[in-house]
Amino acid sequence: MSTVRIALAALRIPTTPDESVALATAAVAEAGRESAAVVCFSECFVPGYRWPGTTRPAPDAAFLERAWADVARAARAAHITVILGTERVTGHGLQISACVINPDGTVQGWQDKGQLDPSEESTYPSFGTERRVFTTGPLTFGVVICHEGWRYPETVRWAARRGAQVVFHPQFDMAVPGSYRPRTFAEPGNSFHEKAILCRAAENSCYFASVNCASDGAGITSAIARPDGTLQCYQPYGVEGLLVADLDLTKATRLLASRCRTSPL
Repeated sequence: MSTVRIALAALRIPTTPDESVALATAAVAEAGRESAAVVCFSECFVPGYRWPGTTRPAPDAAFLERAWADVARAARAAHITVILGTERVTGHGLQISACVINPDGTVQGWQDKGQLDPSEESTYPSFGTERRVFTTGPLTFGVVICHEGWRYPETVRWAARRGAQVVFHPQFDMAVPGSYRPRTFAEPGNSFHEKAILCRAAENSCYFASVNCASDGAGITSAIARPDGTLQCYQPYGVEGLLVADLDLTKATRLLASRCRTSPL
């Protein structure tokens, strides 16, 4: 049996960019102590997601470079692969992305968010057009970011068809006035989102690992679904910490994704 341990960093919402880096580096170290091969953070954890109606400092390319270097040093010290939800400043503007950092601290590559929620388009004018898969040890994985995984299942299938046994899903959600406050995973009265976690796994015969910040009242938590569409584990609502799981890669056959007769992307 080929087993890989992963960790999802379900951390509190950082109040400042500096705090986001401190929380991230501490979580990387903790995931290393847990013997995880990969740790994944939520969407734009560094410097913090720009939720509508909240105020964040202006984009700062120099700060981001320093932050990525700090997280890379933590990855090297812990000897772990890091999927860091972040933003980056490009020639076209601000972009939502994920930086994949190798256990030696080098950057393996980036996955930019290619499908923006309509509410994001004024804040994040730049978006990605390229998709890729990543590797660490025996694990091949893809990354889809928030809205992509909820509304564009083709992005998950793209990765599974190219060998991804796990698709990581950095996302961000927080409570708003009047929003549903769940107590258990995938409650019938809640939105479709947590059911989609199970569906993305089942329709592609791969693991689907979705990670959100931990905040009071958020309607979506961090969770891992097995390739048969059943729930492996989830983080208790509003509770900060690492969600750690051992994945049997032999179960991630990607059978249903491979049987798709037309390439979705």
